[in-house]
Amino acid sequence: MNDPIIYDFAAVGIGPFNLSLAAMAHSVPEIKSIFFDQAEGFDWHPGMMLQDATLQTPFMCDLVTMADPTHPMTFLNYKKRQGRLYSFYIRESFYLLRQEYNRYCQWACEQMDNLRWNHRVERTCYLDDEQCYELYVKDMNSGQVKTIKAKNLVLGTGTKPYFPECAKPLSKEANVLHSSDYLTRKDQLQQLSSITVVGSGQSAAEVYYDLLQDIDSFDYELNWVTRSPRFFPLELSKLTLEMTSPDYVDYFFALPDEKRQALIKNQKNLYKGINSELIDDIFNLLYTKYEKLDQQARPLKVNLTTNTSLNGVKKTLHNFELDLKNIESEQEFIVSTQGLVLSTGYHYQRPEFLDGINQEIRYRADGMYDVDREYNIAKKDNIFVQNAELHTHGFVSPDLGMVCYRNAHIMNAIMGQEIYPIEEQIAFQSFGSVEQNSEGQTPGQFRKVALGE
Repeated sequence: MNDPIIYDFAAVGIGPFNLSLAAMAHSVPEIKSIFFDQAEGFDWHPGMMLQDATLQTPFMCDLVTMADPTHPMTFLNYKKRQGRLYSFYIRESFYLLRQEYNRYCQWACEQMDNLRWNHRVERTCYLDDEQCYELYVKDMNSGQVKTIKAKNLVLGTGTKPYFPECAKPLSKEANVLHSSDYLTRKDQLQQLSSITVVGSGQSAAEVYYDLLQDIDSFDYELNWVTRSPRFFPLELSKLTLEMTSPDYVDYFFALPDEKRQALIKNQKNLYKGINSELIDDIFNLLYTKYEKLDQQARPLKVNLTTNTSLNGVKKTLHNFELDLKNIESEQEFIVSTQGLVLSTGYHYQRPEFLDGINQEIRYRADGMYDVDREYNIAKKDNIFVQNAELHTHGFVSPDLGMVCYRNAHIMNAIMGQEIYPIEEQIAFQSFGSVEQNSEGQTPGQFRKVALGE
């Protein structure tokens, strides 16, 4: 079955980034777009949908506000339509509950007719005579395959849970799991005598805090192991937040590649840190639990270990033995645990349906996409990427606060005109060498003065 329409673009994957693009496209009648996802519907990280967990970005980082605050699918409009705007106002917090954000996105999905759930893109080819891409898409319910033509593609297939190499052989074990599956297996974990969380970011902290709340009820040993030299907070000071900006993306993109990669390694506290309030909550809860328990009769069995790498995992009769090494002292030791939660993040995985158009894609020598400034990886007609450009555009790539900015670039490039205005200079500070001053520049950009003037 063939769809007779040639779409302006087809997008694969409907996570928050492509859902934002869908909302932005939906409000422009002249744009013909279609989105596919093999899932049954939108459900954002259900395995980590903890009751009190919040986003680490303010509510303005919704699907559309930063591109168009008057858009009908803003978060504030959602709250108004739910009759909950005053409650949100009285709560006085910029940071949405994760469950709240998930429901908002599900509401936005209901407003659109360009989303196709339960549809998997099987393969793709390029039609030279029509100068467009052809997608073979399988309806997961009926099994029917239909073809879709589009002038441009947008890849929003997301990232996959990452298992360290040493733990991959045990990834199917009942008591070894990635944090993305935490809630579905929490009850099972809490029946064990010992649980170890490995990881250094927000997910690891949330899992540890959640398990710590019930430690006196279940009487398990609870360990937290991280490579990081400390449990570092996410940096949220104002001038640092200016780095989450168009200015910094321009600066980062223009750097030599070796400089970019070195920066990414040293900027983890800018996008992989822990909410500082959660760090304090963990300490306060540890203090409370310690005081509550009779330490002589029933000690609090907790361990928090920094500067420590996981080098191996071995299954024994009843436990798993973790081969650990202190990075600074180089001391090696073993921790025995019945349960293992790997909060080790996510990594990008190139989708197989690109095989038919692989020759149309630009790659770097290291095998990663060669992403241009407009988020395009194609040699000729456009193939845009969402959250696959950390190596070229910097730490803001996975940030919800920059999703509208990236999508405005993508929309404008696809249509060849300004659909959404893009703010280019917002920072008071200069990230590189100061530029020649000109009328209309921001306060952070100054006139260069030659020595001797």
